[in-house]
Amino acid sequence: MKWSPSREVVENSNIFKSYRKLGFGTYEEFYRFSITEREKFWDFTVRQLGIVFDKPYQRVLDLSEGIEKPYWFKGARINIVASCFQAPESQTAIKYASERDGAIKKIGYGELLNRVDDILYSLKRQGLRPGDFIGIDMPMTPEAVMVYLAAIKGGMQVITVADSFSPEQIKVRFSIAPPRLVFTQDYLYRGGKKIPLYQKIVDAGAPRAVVVKTGAIKLREGDLYWRDFLQSAPEPQSYHIARSMDDITVLFSSGTTSEPKAIPWNHITAVKSAADGYYHHDIHPGDVVAWPTNLGWMMGPWLIFATFINRATMALFDGLPTGHAFGQFVRDAGITMLGTVPSIVRAWRKTEGFETLDWQQIKCFSSTGETSHPEDMSWLMARAGGKPVIEYCGGTEIGGGYVTSTLVQDNYPSAFSTPALGSEFVILDENFQETDAGEVFLIPPAPGLSVKLLNKDHHQTYYAGLPEYQGKTLRRHGDYLVRMKNGYYRVMGRTDDSMNLGGIKVGAGQIEEVINAFGEVKESAAIAVSPPEGGPAELVIFAVTFHPHQAEELKARFQQALRTKLNPLFKISNVILTDQLPRTASGKIMRRLLRKEARRLWQS
Repeated sequence: MKWSPSREVVENSNIFKSYRKLGFGTYEEFYRFSITEREKFWDFTVRQLGIVFDKPYQRVLDLSEGIEKPYWFKGARINIVASCFQAPESQTAIKYASERDGAIKKIGYGELLNRVDDILYSLKRQGLRPGDFIGIDMPMTPEAVMVYLAAIKGGMQVITVADSFSPEQIKVRFSIAPPRLVFTQDYLYRGGKKIPLYQKIVDAGAPRAVVVKTGAIKLREGDLYWRDFLQSAPEPQSYHIARSMDDITVLFSSGTTSEPKAIPWNHITAVKSAADGYYHHDIHPGDVVAWPTNLGWMMGPWLIFATFINRATMALFDGLPTGHAFGQFVRDAGITMLGTVPSIVRAWRKTEGFETLDWQQIKCFSSTGETSHPEDMSWLMARAGGKPVIEYCGGTEIGGGYVTSTLVQDNYPSAFSTPALGSEFVILDENFQETDAGEVFLIPPAPGLSVKLLNKDHHQTYYAGLPEYQGKTLRRHGDYLVRMKNGYYRVMGRTDDSMNLGGIKVGAGQIEEVINAFGEVKESAAIAVSPPEGGPAELVIFAVTFHPHQAEELKARFQQALRTKLNPLFKISNVILTDQLPRTASGKIMRRLLRKEARRLWQS
């Protein structure tokens, strides 16, 4: 299903209005301006977003410390939270509901700011000061959003942890950036199940905790219930004014058993998130924006800044995003921009009743986190009467996306139409020669790109050992990208997910796209594993099916499909049926564990 923007859609878009204001006639001219005149583009962008500076910047970009350590908005003094409260006080800031109580509740911008001030005042009463770390291990609830904003307003740094993490994973993260106080909830409620959350904090040996209570629970000595922590602020709390590149939050890469990268975001990272929301997701004041996520994944902070800086309304649902209750929430909350991940879309497609929901109010969808399938995305587009899906790919160390789509270009399911505005990349093969299918390397500088890691060598991680490209510095990213004949792109997973089969390099996502087209397959993962006796790596498919099947029967059908749709040299060694695929908190498949399991089964 191809979507082409109408003249009305184009002319009402933030991108069109921006490039016409600058005197350009096409999007392509605007994009070229964004990477050749970076300072002018970002000066223009912060003005379009209405970013509040307590003290103006002296210049947009300072490269005196080198291309790896750019300083954006040099000389400025800022607290990015001030830019989140420019909508009218009476405008709705948050709509929220839960699977236990479908009633939609609302919080206005004025009320939200008052609650943020109450939390900041209460943090100060607990002895927290600027520069301190606080931890958040909660679902994406209004309380989590308020704590996040309050801490940053007060100059504290937020350590975010996904609510799905084990105590050991929590312990690792808190050892890298030790919080003085942790905010959590007693239980999670998902699909009718009651899941302990506070107990994981206790088992991780976390410091003092503030606990949102939903049921009966006994706290450790020194811990506080939310109601006992929260005090009313006698007056509005002042913003802690900082330098533009001062840290505001620490997020973690998808490490599981090995130590994850601790990636600080600064005030300008939030500007990158908001800019992507403004340009590529076309968020306008009054829009209603939803993305099933949590603060432990970059899309949680992204959602906060992209929504509030653009003066829109955030829609939060506490519960399983795959259930029918969430679909009703999307409809009843009047969501206009709905973000998702491909595996959720596939679950919707297989859930009875989803196709009857009226999502006509949606202006656009967005998809990130995984390789998507065109048939799934075509189905999703049809749920809103043929609205586009903004494919969006980036990373925690980018603060947003590097390749994406727009509302001013034709939209094809599962395809990216453009590098993100202000971002530049090149696709290279193993010999660092430009190619149409290979590894992505970013070309700095760009706001949002990390400039340090708390626990690893930043230069070694992203720059060491790379050649220049046409006189430009390259930054390692690792996605496997395919440029199609029409100039659009498809992300087919990570380069470490790619494999060499029969002398041909192929991305795991390309194989999974073929396998997932089978109606009985819920999801799949393709890996290449060398047999115990050595030799070339062999293709193994892990598959989750909706009903019991015989692996050998599926193997024969999968093999025929690969021969027909990809390449006759791609031979499947084994099909392993499983109840679920191991995933990180952000939804990425943990292929390392699958390779380990494949080797174990081989040896047994």
